[in-house]
Amino acid sequence: MSRADEYPTAPMRRRNVLAFLPLALAAMLAVVLAWGLTRDPSTLPSTLIGKAVPEFALPPVKGRTLGLSSTDLKGEVSLVNVFASWCVACREEHPLFMKLAAQGTVPLHGLNYKDQPDDAAQWLDSLGDPYTRTGADISGRVAIDWGVYGVPETFVIGADGRVAYKHIGPVSEATLTGTILPLVGELRRQAEGDSTLGDGR
Repeated sequence: MSRADEYPTAPMRRRNVLAFLPLALAAMLAVVLAWGLTRDPSTLPSTLIGKAVPEFALPPVKGRTLGLSSTDLKGEVSLVNVFASWCVACREEHPLFMKLAAQGTVPLHGLNYKDQPDDAAQWLDSLGDPYTRTGADISGRVAIDWGVYGVPETFVIGADGRVAYKHIGPVSEATLTGTILPLVGELRRQAEGDSTLGDGR
């Protein structure tokens, strides 16, 4: 047997590598897809957590009198819900927010995302308006600054105006009572403690 028969030539080695390349790529793709399917999209991280909300000032949705700005989100713990009339999932969570507003548990503000003024007004008129303030983000620029992936999204804002929590997708009863409202209570206790320390008591 010649030395050439014992050792594959460079072209042969390249062919062997190329033969296994599609299999390796397919395996990598399968791993990535499996990771994406098993990951809960509502837990995607936000770079804003622990940071002050971006500065903004939005006019009110048509037919409403109170718009929404970053200064409105300081002084008390509140929720900000990003919604749109064309968002199917927003209808899913809306009755829960109507119930929350009726209870007066925590201020809920709306950020209306890339909506037509008439459509947004009609949506709130027909389904009910749970929001204390509602800003019309027609261009979507403010939502981009907030790192919004899509609608609906809901943020918990501390009394200091910092983002404490972000939920992607429709809020369920379990998420509201098990995660969001307990966090609201904790943030309120922290704010009261800070106020007490500030008073020197």
